[in-house]
Amino acid sequence: MTLGPLMIDVEGLTLTNEDIKRISHPMVGGLILFTRNYKDTDQLKTLTDAIRKIRGHDFLIAVDHERGRVQRFREGFTTIPAMRKLGEVWDKDPKKANHLAFLIGQIIAAELRVFDIDFSFTPVLDIDYSESTVIRDRAFHGDIEAIKSLASNLLEGLKKAGMHGVGKHFPGHGYIKADSHLSISEDTRALDEI
Repeated sequence: MTLGPLMIDVEGLTLTNEDIKRISHPMVGGLILFTRNYKDTDQLKTLTDAIRKIRGHDFLIAVDHERGRVQRFREGFTTIPAMRKLGEVWDKDPKKANHLAFLIGQIIAAELRVFDIDFSFTPVLDIDYSESTVIRDRAFHGDIEAIKSLASNLLEGLKKAGMHGVGKHFPGHGYIKADSHLSISEDTRALDEI
């Protein structure tokens, strides 16, 4: 079966009749979970089981779960610092940082797969230009080579534990000062500079 092109969300901790109707629509191919959808691990398992009962495994369940500030599920999950910490390790020991990135990927995937979650919107691939209030410590580093290496290793860790990741943000949020969740963001640099 082909997945529909839409990924939607639901409001609460359980599915409403309206949620069930929307999830059942053939144009919907997946659902993203947020903090508002999480009370504890038992409730999360009940929710994902209910989603699977409606659509089975030909339907994607995702979460925006980078770790650090953007960790939608906290209680019952490993606390991992923001990815900037890996960048700090990279500055001293790139090999160690790459190994840690791989392990973090495995932890993220192993914990989420228990709840039948298919993928996480991670890692952040933005370059930290020290401009963005939204990105800051979510970015691995200000150096593209460090970002590529750390992100690749984190994605390999996810994959090894049975999960895919989705790199973000496109075309990039690292130079944007405004929070794109709250206002229209603009990169004022010339196109050739971007």
